[in-house]
Amino acid sequence: MKQFTSKELRNTWKEFYKERGHVDVGAVSLVSDGSTGVMFNVAGMQTLMPYLLGQKHPMGTRLCNVQGCVRTNDIDSVGDKSHVTFFEMMGSWSLGDYFKEDRCKWSYELLTQVFGFDRDHLAATVFEGDENAPRDEEGAKCRIDSGFKPENIYYLPAEDNWWGLEYGPCGPDSEMFYIADVPDCGQNCGPGCSCGKYTELGNDVFMQYEKHKDGLLTPLDKKNVDTGWGLERNLAFLNGTKDVYKTDLFAAVIAFIEKRSGEEYDKDDEKTRSMRVLSDHMRTSVMLIGDEARLTPSNGGAGYVLRRLIRRAVRHGRILSLTTEDFLDIAKIFIDEVYSDSYPNLITNREFVLKELKKEIDRFTATLENGMKEFKKILDSVLASSGKSIPGKDAFYLYDTFGFPLELTVEMAGEQGLLVDEAGFEKSMEEQKQKARDNANFSLKSSSDELAAFKGLDESVVTEFTGYEKTEDTGKVVAIAALELTDEAGEGLECVIVTDKTPFYATMGGQKGDFGCINAGNFEFEVKDTVKIDGGRVGHVGIVKSGKVRTGDTVTLTVDPSNRTATCMNHSATHLLQKALQTVLGDEVKQQGSYQDGERTRFDFSFSRALNEKELERVEEIVNEKITEDIPVITDIMSIEDAKKSGAMALFGEKYGEVVRVVRMGDFSKELCGGTHVKKTGDIHAFKIISESGIAAGVRRVEGLTGTRVLAYYKGIEDTLRDAAAVLKASPADLADRIGKLKDEVKALSSELESLKSKAAKESMGDVMDKVIDVKGVRLLATSVPGVDMNGLRDLGDMLKDKIGDGVILLASDSNGRVNLVAMATDGAMNMGAHAGNLIKGVAGLVGGGGGGRPNMAQAGGKDPSGIDEALKTAATVLAKQIK
Repeated sequence: MKQFTSKELRNTWKEFYKERGHVDVGAVSLVSDGSTGVMFNVAGMQTLMPYLLGQKHPMGTRLCNVQGCVRTNDIDSVGDKSHVTFFEMMGSWSLGDYFKEDRCKWSYELLTQVFGFDRDHLAATVFEGDENAPRDEEGAKCRIDSGFKPENIYYLPAEDNWWGLEYGPCGPDSEMFYIADVPDCGQNCGPGCSCGKYTELGNDVFMQYEKHKDGLLTPLDKKNVDTGWGLERNLAFLNGTKDVYKTDLFAAVIAFIEKRSGEEYDKDDEKTRSMRVLSDHMRTSVMLIGDEARLTPSNGGAGYVLRRLIRRAVRHGRILSLTTEDFLDIAKIFIDEVYSDSYPNLITNREFVLKELKKEIDRFTATLENGMKEFKKILDSVLASSGKSIPGKDAFYLYDTFGFPLELTVEMAGEQGLLVDEAGFEKSMEEQKQKARDNANFSLKSSSDELAAFKGLDESVVTEFTGYEKTEDTGKVVAIAALELTDEAGEGLECVIVTDKTPFYATMGGQKGDFGCINAGNFEFEVKDTVKIDGGRVGHVGIVKSGKVRTGDTVTLTVDPSNRTATCMNHSATHLLQKALQTVLGDEVKQQGSYQDGERTRFDFSFSRALNEKELERVEEIVNEKITEDIPVITDIMSIEDAKKSGAMALFGEKYGEVVRVVRMGDFSKELCGGTHVKKTGDIHAFKIISESGIAAGVRRVEGLTGTRVLAYYKGIEDTLRDAAAVLKASPADLADRIGKLKDEVKALSSELESLKSKAAKESMGDVMDKVIDVKGVRLLATSVPGVDMNGLRDLGDMLKDKIGDGVILLASDSNGRVNLVAMATDGAMNMGAHAGNLIKGVAGLVGGGGGGRPNMAQAGGKDPSGIDEALKTAATVLAKQIK
């Protein structure tokens, strides 16, 4: 076989298929646009699914590319020789063009003539058939005719050699393997066996059937082929190894890690595993941040996966004693050396990648330190109550607030003999996710079954949207669904109605769908929501209020005009807001999401910090200036290419057609947008920012109001001020001054109260110096004082430490039925072996608690005051064992 560099392998693949009439369609973003239900592009064919399902591809019927992919479902397996989270898939496709004969011939040519494999070492698998589909004899014949030996063709079941979704295009696949010159394992050895004799090289999927909802398979008129070969796996194999980390994709990084850590690759299993995890996770992180999506770490979705990768890389890097600068140097190797030619976006986004990586690494370092402090507080509380596990809500608090990994909480709890309520953690996680779902950009009131029912309609049944020009129109009912398609719907029935044309805007692009009514002489239907349905249809979701609606009825569709007007005001204000934010904050601002309905607007954008008051004021001021200018809002219809050339802003991940609407407001704002808008900016009347917050790392959210809702907002504030002033017996104008005086009074009273409590504690304790005893040359004062909280005990400890000189102090207090313990040790006592934290650990159990701390100071809580005397007596014994 021939050896290749990664660059040579990529180019060889594409050139091979170009010579056979294929077009290189190029790679797309690693971050999925959401159309396939996953966060990342996990396979080369994923982005071509619409075309494999029948849509015409603009570049033809023979396609090829090398597509980067990210898969983290088996992230825990990364660390062996083969698993990676980022990989490249070399692909080629036939969309209703050639089929098995040409496909098998070209695969064999690639294997033998290009890569240099000999016939004797090649094997292939084909579908063995089952009750649903026949044995793939055609595939086997094509493999043999192309050059494979008949004895090296293996028939395998559907679980190995069948591809398909729940329904839609499907068919047999055929995998190709290299046969190693080693004895078989004797355990029915063949392709797919884990013994290592057979190595998978590539896969051809033959989509020749359509699976219907009843499970029946029928032949497709146009058959497709999907071919995929993993670049990393084949690169390693062609270069004589099964370790992908020994290829030129990782060699420079591994060498750097060896030099900086002083460790040798492949010498120590654990250190080698850490090298692999660090290399892989840093590579994937670089790719995701440097991708056209410019993904940044966050607490949800794809951003959370990125955060987990970076933090896992850092943890393994620390095992190898690497620093933050070392991590960044690894990133530079991937950007400048390994992928500079293949992924030019990395060079373009180089500084952004390094900045985001450093920010997250620094954040994680601080997170670990702060998380450890919070963990200690939670641990003390659990031990003090004789608990056996850390509550799930506390584990989630560590995760949610400090980014504290659950696995680290579990590990550290185990060191203390405790468990973690992981089920409770998951419950808290789900509660947070539900809150997020409740606040999502839109909610779909209709069931998925109702929307799925429309898939059975003829392709010609579509809806024309007329809502840009009007809020009322006539149309014809073309379909009704209530769980399934029906010809009519009577009073009280909740259903979805599709008409041939509608002025109702369907929820999309952040704008909430319209509501209103549909009626004719014999019925009235309340539209509660409007949704987009696949196939160019619009669904009116609601309930029949009276009469009966039937397919074929001519109806009047009326959008609620006041809600539409308010929504338009909010949507147009959002365009002004985005530009104003970019004007004030710079190009770092990129839209991450938005939501507009009749009540408010919400805009999410990338930015690394909270906005200060002056910035918010200036943003709001700019928006209102543009409203006052009464700028015409113009919509131009043009090709997507012309729109991009014009400088119109587009939202990453949004799917645009070949023809788009560009909404411009003078020279100030220009965006691709399919939503509804005001005629001129003056129609917005007024704009007010009501909140600014962080919703994820590097993502901020601004919420605002427009029109009469701004007046209502100020009226609410005025009413609150008036009520507060009445309570404090002041006028609204004097309210701030009155509150300031009250704060000063409260501060003075609090200080006086603390002084009284401290004085009372000292008087209650009396003269205790006669209780000082000598323990192997170290002075020990162990005594109790009633009714003093933890802060008070620490103050008493500091006072007594000054009196005792060098020594150890243990104070206990019964405070409202709970025990507080504080231990302190002076420098001289610590030099002789005294350790306040270990002293606390040694006595806390006697009061039904637990705790610990530093050598010089520690504290604990307990729930059994009856054990205080025994704890104080035991202190001398515990201290004696510490003294050297």
